[in-house]
Amino acid sequence: MVQHYPSGNMSRIVSNRAEKTDQVVVLPSALEDSKLAPPGTYRVFLVALLVSIFAFFASLVVAYWYRAQEMQQWQHIVLPRVLWVSTAVIAASSATFEIARRTYARGQWRLSSYYLLATVTLGCAFLACQLTAWRDLVKQGAYLMQNPHGMFFYLFTSLHAAHLIGGLIMLFVILYGRNKRRELVSTVCYYWHFLGLLWLGLFEALRTIA
Repeated sequence: MVQHYPSGNMSRIVSNRAEKTDQVVVLPSALEDSKLAPPGTYRVFLVALLVSIFAFFASLVVAYWYRAQEMQQWQHIVLPRVLWVSTAVIAASSATFEIARRTYARGQWRLSSYYLLATVTLGCAFLACQLTAWRDLVKQGAYLMQNPHGMFFYLFTSLHAAHLIGGLIMLFVILYGRNKRRELVSTVCYYWHFLGLLWLGLFEALRTIA
């Protein structure tokens, strides 16, 4: 919603909470403050980032499938059971982040921060599960360069973990940084949801292509 003021004042972007409360929140537009990103900038960046990440991992899955057809060199590995736990953990973290996003949209920052902290905790738990899975593979003798199946497992999980660490860093920026714009919270939330869906796809590929 854009509200126009008398001559001499520039347009301001008014929060959609104006229709739900008598306390109207007025946010300066990017034209008034050059330090603020124009509305929608975060989402444009997010779409470009997600498309590039998806294309990268899709190419890895295709290479994984192609290499799995070479049965003479392919050595099967048993996927660690902890991967089921990590899958449940990242699904739970996506749920807590979504609750945090919706709570923040209602203006309840303190309550939202608790759910964000829960998301951080679950994200760290997911990384711990992945480390446990790597240790289980080492016990099987599936080292990085000696087994193509194990190599792709390490590649999928380590690259996904690296992207998830990036999401954790942004979570800390939201929690402890000065920039608490709702658009930033939503953008990081959608990025986190994407990582959850990406892991489901990678996990399914590891289970079915062998």
